Amino acid sequence: VDSAPTPYHLGFLLGPRVNAGGRIGKADLGARLLSTADPDEAASLAERLDQLNTERREIEAAVRAAALAQAEERGTDGPLVWAAGEGWHPGVVGIVASRLKEATNRPAVVIGFDGDEGKGSGRSVSGVDLGAAIQRLASEGLLLKGGGHRMAAGLTVARDRLEPAMERLGELLARQGAGTMGPADLRLDALLMPGAATVELIDEIERAGPFGAGAPAPRFAFPDCTILHVRRVGDAHLKLSFGDGLGARIDAIAFGAFDGPLGPLIEAHGGARFHLAGRLEINSWNGRQSVQLRLEDAARAI
Repeated sequence: VDSAPTPYHLGFLLGPRVNAGGRIGKADLGARLLSTADPDEAASLAERLDQLNTERREIEAAVRAAALAQAEERGTDGPLVWAAGEGWHPGVVGIVASRLKEATNRPAVVIGFDGDEGKGSGRSVSGVDLGAAIQRLASEGLLLKGGGHRMAAGLTVARDRLEPAMERLGELLARQGAGTMGPADLRLDALLMPGAATVELIDEIERAGPFGAGAPAPRFAFPDCTILHVRRVGDAHLKLSFGDGLGARIDAIAFGAFDGPLGPLIEAHGGARFHLAGRLEINSWNGRQSVQLRLEDAARAI
C-alpha cells in the first residue's frame, strides 16, 4: 500500500528532526528520543524536535534567499561563489553553501557573523580541493582558523579580513580550474529499461563495490517513460513511480527535488513522457525487497 510507512518515509520524518536538534538545539535530543523507554519523555522530546525542525526550515529558507541574492549580485561565473550575513545561524550555513554550489556548479562558501568574527562553511565541486585552499588561507593568516577535505571545509574569519580572504580563496580555486566550469554535467553509464532493473542486477552491482566519491556507483538512464504516480514527501522530497508501458514499474525517490526545478517539473508532468536518470538501490520493507531508483535528474522526452 503506497500510504504504508517505509524506511524512507520514516527517514523523512525522523532524520530532519533528529538533525535539527544538533543544528539549532541540543545535540543530545535525538539520541535521547531514540533511546528512551518512557512514552511521556519520548512524546515531549519528539514535540521539541518537531518545533526545532520547523525553526530550522524557516532559518534555512531565510538565509538561503539572502545568500543567493547576495551571490547573484556579486556574480556567479567566477571561481568562487560566496555570501556573508549578520547573525546567519552556524547550523545552516553548510546546507546553504551546498545549495549555492548545486545552483552554480562552483565552490561556495557561506559565512554568518556574530560580532567581529564570522563562522562559515564551504562546499566544493568535483576536481577542486576546497579543504587544501582553506588550509592555505589559514596558514597565510587570512583566516583565524580553517580546515576540511576536498569537498567540504569550515572556517573562522575576522570581519575586517573577509574581503581579502575571499579574494585570495578565489585565486587559489581558479588555479584548480574552478572558474572555467560550465553547467554541471550528468554522466550516464548505461541505458536500462524498467523491466531489466531487478534486485538480482542490483546485487551484482553492489558486489562490484564498494562505491564512494572517487568511484561512484553506475548511473542509469531510463528513456521515454510514463510517470504513474507522484507525491511530495516531507518538505522538499519527491516520491514517484514510472513505467515504460510494457508492464514493468519502478518506484523512485528524489531527495531535495523541490529545492530546484526537478520537483515542480515532475509534479506537473501532465501525462508527458520523461527520460529519467539516477542510481538503483534495494528498498527492504517487511521482509520484501524491491527496486528503487534514487532519481537525480529528468527531462521531457521529445
